[in-house]
Amino acid sequence: MKNVRQHLIASCLGLFLIPSTIALEPLMADSFESDPQLRWSYVSDQVMGGVSEGRVAFKKEQGQQVAHMTGQVSTENNGGFIQLRKAIPKKTIDTATGAYLKVRGNGQQYYLHLRTSGTLLPWQYYQASFTATAEWQIIKVPLTAFARSGSWLGKAVNPKSIRSIGIVAFGRDHSADIQIAEIGFY
Repeated sequence: MKNVRQHLIASCLGLFLIPSTIALEPLMADSFESDPQLRWSYVSDQVMGGVSEGRVAFKKEQGQQVAHMTGQVSTENNGGFIQLRKAIPKKTIDTATGAYLKVRGNGQQYYLHLRTSGTLLPWQYYQASFTATAEWQIIKVPLTAFARSGSWLGKAVNPKSIRSIGIVAFGRDHSADIQIAEIGFY
């Protein structure tokens, strides 16, 4: 029943949960092989005075390479996030219609954040939420499902303007524990 409810909620939000056995034809995919620490960076609210703490470890887990982000998200001192982020080179995903990730976690809500050439301030982004369940799942998020962080941003994400993607534990006091085996755009 829980999975049916998750699929129904995800469908209403424009998210699509896909069994991990279904292959995608990605425009860009990263499976955290070959020195992921050179492509991915960890950021927390400490850059702006927050007190959230966390870390990212890149490791083998059950035969596959993963990024494992853990930590304590705290809204104290105007904080409230930990994030794993990757820059997206220009012209690599110009025809993208969505983002996807293969993920599992501690049953908490997490977010995908996209930054574009139009998100000039640190608190500007486009976001879509998802729940990272204990079982591996592939989540597809159409670009149309990403909400802007403020009315000063364009209403829709233009794939030609995407400059980074982030996996974020955000917005409330909680323990984060999420593993990502693959992330990309389709």
